[in-house]
Amino acid sequence: MISLQGKRILVTGGSRGIGRATALLCAKAGADVGITYHTRRADADAVAKAVRAMGRRAYVGGGDLGDPKRVAQCFAEVQAAFGGLDGFVANHGIWPAAETPLSAMAPERWRETLRVNLDSLFLTTRAAIGLMRGSGRIVMIASTAGQRGEAFHADYAASKGAMIALVKSLAIECAPGVAVNAVAPGWVDTEMTTTALGDPQARDAIAATIPVGRVATADDIAGPVLFLLSDLARHLTGEILNVNGGSVLCG
Repeated sequence: MISLQGKRILVTGGSRGIGRATALLCAKAGADVGITYHTRRADADAVAKAVRAMGRRAYVGGGDLGDPKRVAQCFAEVQAAFGGLDGFVANHGIWPAAETPLSAMAPERWRETLRVNLDSLFLTTRAAIGLMRGSGRIVMIASTAGQRGEAFHADYAASKGAMIALVKSLAIECAPGVAVNAVAPGWVDTEMTTTALGDPQARDAIAATIPVGRVATADDIAGPVLFLLSDLARHLTGEILNVNGGSVLCG
């Protein structure tokens, strides 16, 4: 078992899906875990209760991570609760399900996707670096869409492509003390992808394009995140770890 004993980890979007799975796995590995949520307070409280049941400290913070004042308040609360951070997982984000060509995309959708997926990433990552005081690990949840593009979801692909560029930029800026990496999932069976994966025929068609033969679970993504947060990944930074069952092979 990978150990995060004594580490302090913050996972954004930790009330469900990949964030929830990551938060619980980090606690199982020995870390104190904070999570943020947007609207799902009951789900977030349930995750925190499970973390505490494992004998670890937990923090829960809600609100819009695109709001600079709320982000400042949230990270001040994390500092008060944990005394700093050793790891940060930037997991929050949206994937607008409606397939829309750029020529028909409303400016409001474009702006909102980038605000939630990218502007908030700037705010939270900047704050997390400050709490690490020169030593720590950052893991961002990117996407294969940021590597290969995604037709009719250009807003999402652009935000994830920018995230990958940010990872590579910060890997140099924050070295040697803070490592910055990303996990790039393909299709993952979460609430966010229900619209696409809810239809059995569509799900089977998607699974048929994945060499391992199935769509990923949230736990499939949480394991590689745990690895990147651990000392086993001590010589990795600027890496985009593809976790997509072989559906997209990027060097």
